[in-house]
Amino acid sequence: MRGLEAPRHEGVRPVNGVDCEPNRSRYPRYLLALSGLTATLAVAAPTMAMPVLFAEIAEDLGLTLVQVGAVWGTVSFAGLFTSLIAGMIGDRFGTRRTLAVACLLLGLAGASRGLANGLATMTFTVFLTGLLTTAIPMNLHKVQALWFSGKRLGAANAVVSGGMALGFMLGSLVSATVLSPWLGSWRNVLFFYGAVGAMFSLPWALAPVSPRETRRTPEDRAGSIREGLAHVVRLRDIWVLGVALLGVGGGIQGLLGYLPLYLRDIGWSAPLADGSLAGFHAISLLAVFPLAILSDRIRSRRTLLVAAALTTAAGIGLLSIVDGAFIWIAVLIAGAVRDGFMAVFVTTVTEVNGVGAAYAGTAIGLAMTLLRVGALIAPPLGNALAVHGARMPFVLWAGMALLGLAALGFLRRGKTDVQSVQ
Repeated sequence: MRGLEAPRHEGVRPVNGVDCEPNRSRYPRYLLALSGLTATLAVAAPTMAMPVLFAEIAEDLGLTLVQVGAVWGTVSFAGLFTSLIAGMIGDRFGTRRTLAVACLLLGLAGASRGLANGLATMTFTVFLTGLLTTAIPMNLHKVQALWFSGKRLGAANAVVSGGMALGFMLGSLVSATVLSPWLGSWRNVLFFYGAVGAMFSLPWALAPVSPRETRRTPEDRAGSIREGLAHVVRLRDIWVLGVALLGVGGGIQGLLGYLPLYLRDIGWSAPLADGSLAGFHAISLLAVFPLAILSDRIRSRRTLLVAAALTTAAGIGLLSIVDGAFIWIAVLIAGAVRDGFMAVFVTTVTEVNGVGAAYAGTAIGLAMTLLRVGALIAPPLGNALAVHGARMPFVLWAGMALLGLAALGFLRRGKTDVQSVQ
């Protein structure tokens, strides 16, 4: 990770009695790699394993297609309860402790899905997993805010977003076709993912504390969860960014759930229809690092967010009018900026005046809560429009992305320039 060194701090205090200044270049790289692996193996891959395993799960537990959809929707519903509180807990008790506990509990909850014996137990265990899944990504992004700044922060956040994209790809590609035959059943696949996720608890428990956390006096810290939330909710630009994420993220969520069904209905084969999602995630993974690095260099993250929102809206909108091979082009356009948008977005949130490293978790959590609202309302609203034409849902979701684009117009200029996160 050449160039991703920690910013220099004068007078860095010892960490656990050990001067961390000589190790300044080693710790950030280690934590960056750990963050990316956590996003890939503890969060994204186990999450995306469920859709491809649902055929086996439904047959084993006797679930209908509607019930499978309800189970999958439980993940987004659960995130509403923890998106905000998880970021606040990270601010109050520290990212290292929060991630260590969250990884352990997520591993246990994820493995418990393999014990389900019916609809009720599967829904309950998926809900528990969803609660904990949400707690990790925002704290991973806060780790980057603590160890990197300025021109390095966007690239560091891209590692986390890229890790998520890689995990989504791996989970969908190997869970049903490789792991399930190898391990013997879908239950063993979920046990396996649970064990892998829980293992990440140990390196996070032993991870070094950021000098930025140790240097802050008690008065500088987010003194309580209530005080941290009260501070963040008064920041106008966080709400603006949250509404933008609601629109763009909601449109993408609706697209991802509907696209394979739509393509099957118009005559595509099942492998080709499902492969469209793999293409979506693949192009997103390829583009995430160039977009994040570009945002670091042009010194205006707002410009990148506007361009990404417009690209997403264009790609989704094209799906409402194109046919044949042009559908692939539209899917790739919509997917090209998905994870790049998220990397630049969370970096922008931490750089808003008044946020900084102290309140990064709470600010990201508030924005992610609005994302969950969008993810909940977009699929049913769009699917309901399908009775008026199979392409009508894409019109709604493109409109939601344009809503996000419009919201970015209210973001105050000068608040999203590349800057050091204090």
